[in-house]
Amino acid sequence: MKKLLAAAAAAATLTVSSATVFAAANPFEDVPADHWAYDAVAQLAADGVIEGYGDGTYRGNQEITRYEMAQMVARAMAKNNVSGADKAMIDKLAAEFADELNSLGVRVAALEKKVDNVKWKGWVGYEYWNDKHEGDHHYNLQRFQFQLNPVVTINKNWQGRARLKYLSDANTASNATGNSTDDSGFQMDRVWAQGNYDNLTIRLGKVSYETALDRGLVLGNRVTGGIITFGNKLKTTIGIGRQARDPNRSRQSTTDNLQFIEFGYKASDRLNIGAAYYHLSNKSAYNHADGVSTGRFWKAWDNTTDAFGSNSRNIWEVGLTYKFSPKFDTNLAYARSNGHWASKYKQAYTIEFSYNGGRYPEMKRGNFGAFIAYRHLGRGAVIFPTYDETYTFTNNYSVKGVNLGAAYVFDKNVMGTVLYFFGKELGDTKNRDTSTLYTTLQFFF
Repeated sequence: MKKLLAAAAAAATLTVSSATVFAAANPFEDVPADHWAYDAVAQLAADGVIEGYGDGTYRGNQEITRYEMAQMVARAMAKNNVSGADKAMIDKLAAEFADELNSLGVRVAALEKKVDNVKWKGWVGYEYWNDKHEGDHHYNLQRFQFQLNPVVTINKNWQGRARLKYLSDANTASNATGNSTDDSGFQMDRVWAQGNYDNLTIRLGKVSYETALDRGLVLGNRVTGGIITFGNKLKTTIGIGRQARDPNRSRQSTTDNLQFIEFGYKASDRLNIGAAYYHLSNKSAYNHADGVSTGRFWKAWDNTTDAFGSNSRNIWEVGLTYKFSPKFDTNLAYARSNGHWASKYKQAYTIEFSYNGGRYPEMKRGNFGAFIAYRHLGRGAVIFPTYDETYTFTNNYSVKGVNLGAAYVFDKNVMGTVLYFFGKELGDTKNRDTSTLYTTLQFFF
């Protein structure tokens, strides 16, 4: 370690005035002996990037402070023709000692902190569904998931974002019509560029999007195209692109054109109100009798009736969120579509009361969130809801019923969630009982 300290000290020609010294964040704080910076400086010395004192000697037995370390980094930053590995090491050191370098007048911002250019977040965990339909099937699904959400800094306004998932199926039951297929595999189901300006956000690509005024009642999945959100007290979101009939599938041959506009107004610290309009179109939507495979959510219950009599559908929606207290709030939303089918299929609504963030409490140990809701999901009035607990809907059913959920943070970044839905399928002749239990244990990073 003495040699490492000597090598580190070799680049420091301590000629800075005491006034400048005291401008540093903490100029006399020693760098801990086990700090990674020692190894980095030793490597730079070995590569000839950091040199000795003018007399060619190395003055050992000399303690190293953060301020002295910053002087060495500043000298290394001024070097040209260094290797790519050494340049990366210098950038990392510059990010670590940014405050001290700024006090020396070295503009660290010019480096754009490339060492932090890519940030990785995500989670690994276990998911379980138990899906029941009266007289039809009982479907269990167990799955392990590893998800990565990289954020790449392009410049001060733009980022590159993506979502990568690896699914590992562990299906334990398959009854008469259960799903026994294994959907294990890797997916990149989100990838987009995002520009953040004052009161303006631009998203281009395969974008994660959840309708805001209803917390995902109409859409809580992805849109391929462009989405712009602007405004402060009154926020406007405009989207143009395409929407997959089943966004949960990694490969999808049937998509619809989608245009929408959503308004959200912050009436007070407690009240937010909003309205939205969605337009979907597909010229070939009704050229097939099999509504399940090619007319998803567009056909009536018997899969033979052309519910709209056109190649498009329109959805109108209104909603509000009211905060009773810092921990209690309610969300109400109602959506309705055009078409020539029964009213129960062309309307959707939600009435939700939540405590402490509902299913998404703040990630602090011991935090608990919960919600209770009543939902009516007519397949003509929604595009693809966000609710994991209404898995019945992803099997081409319209449903209505009670939704319960709770989440608990066991430890920092470790959360368990239990969601339960029970109610009725909305059929032409009979409203059959249906229920779905969804649980997950997630480890975030």
